[in-house]
Order: sequence, then structure tokens, then C-alpha cells
Amino acid sequence: MVERLVTQFASAEAHAADKADLFGSLGIDWKLLALQSVAFLILLFVLSKWVYPPLAAMLDKREKDLRTAEKAAKSARENADKTEKMINASMRKARAEAREIVTSARSEAAEIVEAAAKKAEARADGIIEAARTEIAGEVAAARQALHNETLQLVAEATGTLVNEKLDAKKDGKLIEKALKEAR
Repeated sequence: MVERLVTQFASAEAHAADKADLFGSLGIDWKLLALQSVAFLILLFVLSKWVYPPLAAMLDKREKDLRTAEKAAKSARENADKTEKMINASMRKARAEAREIVTSARSEAAEIVEAAAKKAEARADGIIEAARTEIAGEVAAARQALHNETLQLVAEATGTLVNEKLDAKKDGKLIEKALKEAR
């Protein structure tokens, strides 16, 4: 095939010898131009058959990969924004809950302190009441003891005055009578 092209160009060159003067004056060599044109067409055929399709496929794949990466980056940004909004909302909620817990803890602490104060006051009142009851019992016991001692002293004084000892029944009656009259 190449030989046939070369022979056709050679015959065409002989025919164009008349016109060679014009191209010759311009410095163009028909043989070299024809061979360079054939070589260029062969190179163009080889490139379009075996080089350009894989190169175009690779460029298409790369463009597709870039689009996919761009979509993934956009999706990641959107997810990051959503996540940041969720984190901010969670932080606000956690802060509100923390404030509520602190407020609740303070009020519970105040209630506990108040309850402890009331309990201590009630206990102190109980201790005071027990002490008053005990003192009242001791005062009553002391009065009874004093009353008994007074009766005994009066009985002895009366016995000494009368110079005779009366029996216990008569003694008690006389003392009671004397006390009633003294009051």
C-alpha cells in the first residue's frame, strides 16, 4: 500500500515537472513534501487507532473521578455542617441540663440544711423538755423529801415539847393539822 502511494506520487511528480519551476522557486521539494505528508497521515492513523482512545478514556475516567470526589467533598462538608449543628444543639442542651442539675442540687442542699436545722431544733427542744421534766421530777422529789423531813422535824420538836412520844398515827395527824393551820 505504501509502495503504491509512493509510485503514484512519483508519476505525479513527473507530470508536475512543468510546474516544478513554481514550487522550486519557493523552495519546496515535492518528493519530500509528499513523503512527509504520507508519514504524517500514517502517524495520525496510528495515534487515532491506538493512542487517542486509551488517552481519551483515561481523561474521561479522571474527569469522572474528579466529579465523584467533588460530590463526596460536598457531601462531607454537608455532613460536617449537620454534625456541627447537632453538636452545638447537644452542647446547648447539656449546658441547660447542667444548669438545671446545679439549681436542683442547690435547692436540695438548702432543703437538707433546713431539714437538718429543724431536726436539730426539734432534738434540742426534746432535750430541753426532757431536762425540764427531769428537773420538775427532781424538784417534786426534793419537795417530797423536804416535806417528809419537815414532818419528821416537826414530830421531833413536838415530842420534845410535849415530852412524850406519841405513836406514829397520832404524830401524823397532829403534824397534818399543824401544817393546815400554818397555811
